[in-house]
Amino acid sequence: MIAEWWRERQWDAARWLSGVEVEAVDEALAGIAGEVLGELRLGREDAIVMASAAQRGDTVYTSDFDDMTLLATRFPGARVLAV
Repeated sequence: MIAEWWRERQWDAARWLSGVEVEAVDEALAGIAGEVLGELRLGREDAIVMASAAQRGDTVYTSDFDDMTLLATRFPGARVLAV
């Protein structure tokens, strides 16, 4: 996902990445995210972001508010805010 983000925002990616913690995705997290994507019939990686945020009780800031809000119904530990 960093690769996709970097491709689209090269001019600012290094600055933003220096201010965040990049988290590894383990098999359990990927499995949970995949199950939710299948249930909701979504074809995106965003479920990994939501699953990870839910584990920590974090907030997800997104421009894809509708999809992330739908995913949040399965990850109640995460909060979604639009940017």
